[in-house]
Amino acid sequence: MKRQILSAVLVLTGTAAFAGDPLEGVWKTKPDDDGKFGFVEVKPCGPAFCGTLIKAFDATGAEIASDNIGKQIIWDMVAYGNGVYDDGKVWSPDRDKTYNSEMQLTGNALAVKGCVLGICRDGGTWERVK
Repeated sequence: MKRQILSAVLVLTGTAAFAGDPLEGVWKTKPDDDGKFGFVEVKPCGPAFCGTLIKAFDATGAEIASDNIGKQIIWDMVAYGNGVYDDGKVWSPDRDKTYNSEMQLTGNALAVKGCVLGICRDGGTWERVK
């Protein structure tokens, strides 16, 4: 209930509610099952946050071409304070699944978790790039 009320307040107040939020920036994802990882740029979008894949890397850390560059990885992620972000979605390109997700920001580390159809996955800890 508290989150629903906060969501309503954020919708009414618009993006000013999180101007300069610490979630904004570029994040290095946890490597997937093949060791590939990406850089996701997170920005405000409407009353929440969205993240777009801006670079992809292979297991050696070499930048690679990917059809997923420019695709939205995070959307509808709502800030609840104290580093908690919830009620959003995270798309996992390696499994082509969209998870109902939550994130916990602590300094330059972003713990990502999500569930789809009752099956949950630990998205690991993403690291701030900038």
